[in-house]
Amino acid sequence: MNILMIEDNESVSEMMQMFFLNEGWEAVFKYDGKEGLEAFAAEPEKWDMITLDLNLPSMDGMMVAREIRKISSTVPIIMLTARDSESDQVIGLEMGADDYVTKPFSPLTLIARIKALHRRSELVDKTTPEASDATFDIVTDHFKMNTKTREAYLNGQPIDGLTPKEFDLLYTLAKKPRQVFSREQLLELVWDYQYFGDERTVDAHIKKLRQKIEKVGPQIIQTVWGVGYKFDDAGAA
Repeated sequence: MNILMIEDNESVSEMMQMFFLNEGWEAVFKYDGKEGLEAFAAEPEKWDMITLDLNLPSMDGMMVAREIRKISSTVPIIMLTARDSESDQVIGLEMGADDYVTKPFSPLTLIARIKALHRRSELVDKTTPEASDATFDIVTDHFKMNTKTREAYLNGQPIDGLTPKEFDLLYTLAKKPRQVFSREQLLELVWDYQYFGDERTVDAHIKKLRQKIEKVGPQIIQTVWGVGYKFDDAGAA
């Protein structure tokens, strides 16, 4: 795995470099937001994972995440933040991060988060031009989805710009139409580990997912008040 770590604390970078090497991963470290963005923009197809500090000189992590998402909707991003407020974490997710880790953190925790996110995103097919003609895994009257090409369509229109976590969240809901999932269930199914009640992670991703769905058609992710969320495209004609 090729990792781009954008982190202004050199001691943290040096510590993580040892853990990355132990996993057999290659890592490039940038200590400035603007430099990190430039490194990604120069070779966007190179990177399998980005870890992004929130507080960076020249350009903060929120802005870097937003600019990276303009270039790639699929590269996984884990945001590292010393801030422990709910608003900062939710904003980070809304800017395009797939996950976040609050400082101070255990290196083993970050490694586990990277592995979990990478497992979910490694099915992205970056090379096969014929992929759009492949068999779809989910097909309803109004919706279809292909997990190999990471494509989703509503009424024949592509739902563009889905991040790895947004795609996985939509797939988890869509493969069991009208089944209601609690936030706790979605955390376990989509993130591969428990967030210990950190339900705002799900809500932030649902919000961004809905915004992208609404660009092409009616809303197919429904809220079941007091319980959770479900997929229902019955009214999507």
